[in-house]
Formats: sequence, structure tokens, C-alpha cells
Amino acid sequence: MREIVHIQIGQCGNQMGAKFWEVVSDEHGLSAEGLYNGACDLQLERIGVYYNEAAGGRFVPRAILSDLEPGTMDAVRSGPVGCLFRPDNYVFGTTGAGNNWAKGHYTDGAELIDCIIDVVRKEAECSECLQGFQMVHALGGGTGAGLGTLLVSKIREEYPDRIICSFSTVPSPKVSDVVVEPYNATLSFHQLIENTDETYCIDNEALYDICSRTLKLVTPTYGDLNHLASATMSGVTTCLRFPGQLNADLRKLATNMVPFPRLHFFMPGFSPLTSRYTQAYRSYSVQDLTLQMFDSKNMMAACDPRHGKYLTVAAMFRGHISMKDVDENMLSVQNKNSAYFVEWIPNNVKTAVCDIPPRGLKMAVTFLGNNTAIQEIFKRVREQFLAMFKRRAFLHWYTGEGMDEQEFQEAQANIDDLNSEYQQFQDACVDDEVQMETPNDRCE
Repeated sequence: MREIVHIQIGQCGNQMGAKFWEVVSDEHGLSAEGLYNGACDLQLERIGVYYNEAAGGRFVPRAILSDLEPGTMDAVRSGPVGCLFRPDNYVFGTTGAGNNWAKGHYTDGAELIDCIIDVVRKEAECSECLQGFQMVHALGGGTGAGLGTLLVSKIREEYPDRIICSFSTVPSPKVSDVVVEPYNATLSFHQLIENTDETYCIDNEALYDICSRTLKLVTPTYGDLNHLASATMSGVTTCLRFPGQLNADLRKLATNMVPFPRLHFFMPGFSPLTSRYTQAYRSYSVQDLTLQMFDSKNMMAACDPRHGKYLTVAAMFRGHISMKDVDENMLSVQNKNSAYFVEWIPNNVKTAVCDIPPRGLKMAVTFLGNNTAIQEIFKRVREQFLAMFKRRAFLHWYTGEGMDEQEFQEAQANIDDLNSEYQQFQDACVDDEVQMETPNDRCE
């Protein structure tokens, strides 16, 4: 069994994580207490990927919930899945990070990190064949961004050969309640570039647009946004959790999706997305799903894929679907839109098919695109970062926690380098000659 350890950090991370466990428990036929009441043996066949079996036939998620203040933990405990988690796996402080990345990463976070690592180690040691770690957090606040990136770097040190993926909520000026978001996000990206294998960029701005435009919700709540994010999160690991015709796991995804180690930021998407009122008037085919998932309106990152090129794509189909249909439609999309795929990576679309659809749907697909247009997100954060950093606004809150100005400059330079790398590979052609340095050249 290829187990995954799930970690959720900060207010946003815990709200998204709680919704994720709601969706996954429902798919596996588990009650709010973790007791099995499903109707299909397939639900239990690979339940060990995310759950440990405890006494009395109870299934307990392999999850660690953490925050620097107790309020978020109390909210999860009193929520729909509060009884699901092991009480020892709630790790929290007393003060809160106050939206300050330095507090989460260097001072208050550093005091709590050993407790979190102990719980992570305990969960990892109980696993027979640990596949990797998945973390859910936001990049705009103090705890999810600061403590989240600190934890990722510690896990990378301790488990260098395991896959680390993060579901990172990218801040947006349209949906913002934190003034210093650009600082926190820039410092977080600097860490994620170095320490994660896969980062799924979930953008609040894009989620709001999907809820209002596509789902026709008049006033989208955070619950609606989290439901969209959890659909993507459960879709990514479907093939591990259920039997299927074509398997994909975290390691296969990383190998097929990341051509160069630093370029591991993905644009997720989900299809079908329809409003509740129009659902009864439509039926979906594989062709409909394929066309919708490449549509920019379905992307959960607020950048237009038509402004860049796809380096790689992964599509995880769910439902009773013919492999022939999937292959034909994916090939058709590639041929019709060949200008939007880099020509120097042939056959750069990976597909996986799982037989079991999500609850309430006959078929669905989760989309992951490694597209050079993701640099729009980095540029957006960079512009806001520079506007404040030029005037050294709010900097005393960070230097007061022991940080140095140079760290901000290094983070900005790292993101600038990443942007230029994306641009370089977007513009590259098949004919470009790569200058290879031979040992003889060096000797001379």
C-alpha cells in the first residue's frame, strides 16, 4: 500500500483540509466517526492509502492538523468531521502568527515545529510503504505560509527520497483580507521552489470566478471555494485510492509532469462544472469533459493558458469510460491546439483512468497543466511586492523577528529567475542547439 501523510496548516489549510476529508470519507463510505457504512467492497480495497484502521473497525485519517492559535482547531473539532481525527494529531500554539511570515517561520513557528515533526514521524513510521506527503496551506497569511514552508524544509531534510506535494492557495488582490500578502507569498514561493516536488496553485480569484460565472452562485462562501479545491485534491489521488485501468500516483505524476526540477507549479482544473439548475438538462461525453477541462474558465489558477504553452499535461478521468475515447479525444485536442504545446516535448499529455466516479456524477476529470503562463501569477505577486518593498513598508514587523532585508531581495531574485526560466522554455524551439561542454573542453 502506498500511504500518504496529509498535513494541513493555518486557518485556510484547515478549512480546505476539513472539506477534503469530508469528500474523501464520503467516497470511501465512512461516517463522520470513521465507521464504514458503504455498499461496495472497492471502497475498502485501498483505504489504507489515507486511513489507518483502529479498534472497533474505525478508520482514522493519517492527517496532522496544525495552527499557531487554538481557534482554528476548535472550529474543525466542532465541524462535520471533527470526530474523525486522532486527538493527538491536533498540534497548536497559543499566540497566532498575526499574518507575519517571520513569526511562523522563525520565532513562534520554530518553537512548535518539533512537536509537529514528532507527529509526522509517528505517522510515517506506521506506514508500510510511504509514498509521500501532501500539505494544504495558504501563501498569504503567517502560519500557513511561514510555518508551512518551515515544515516542508524539515520534511525534505528527513525524508529526501519521498514525494512532497503542496496544495497552495495563492493570494489575490480581488479576494484579499491581508495587506502584507505579497511579502508572505514571495517568501513562501522562494521556499517552495527549492523544497517541493509538486505544487498545485489554487487561486482564490479563479475559484471566485468559477463560482460566480459558471456555477451561478450569487454570493460564494468559503465553503463553496473549499468544495472546488477538495474536488481537485481528491481527483489527484483517485487512482491510488480506487482500482482503475490506468494508474497514476504522486511519483508518476512528478516524473511525467516536471521536465526541470524548479518548474513544478501546476494549474489544476476540474470538469464537469455546471450550475445546479442546468445540470438536469445536460449529459456529458468524454469529448465534453476534454473540451471543458482545457477551457481557461475551468482553471483554478487565475492565468490564461493561451498566454503561454503547455510543457506537460495530466488528466485523471473517473467513471466507466473507454480508454479508446480518452486517447482519441486527447489526441484531437493536441492536434487542433498544437501551437499551445511546446514542440520539443513529444507526447506531453499523461492520462489516467479510474473506474469509480465522484459522488453524484457519472464521469469527471481532474486536470493538471504545467503551463508557462503560470508566470502571470508570479508577476502579479512580484509587482505588489515591489510596490511595498521599494518604500520598505511594514518591513519592521519582519526584521523585528530577526529577519534581514537581504532575505527579501533573495526571494525576489529567485522568483525573477523562475519567470525567466519559464519564458526561456516557452520560446525554445526543437532546432535550438544546446551547447554541451565536454570534459576535453574543460581540460584545455
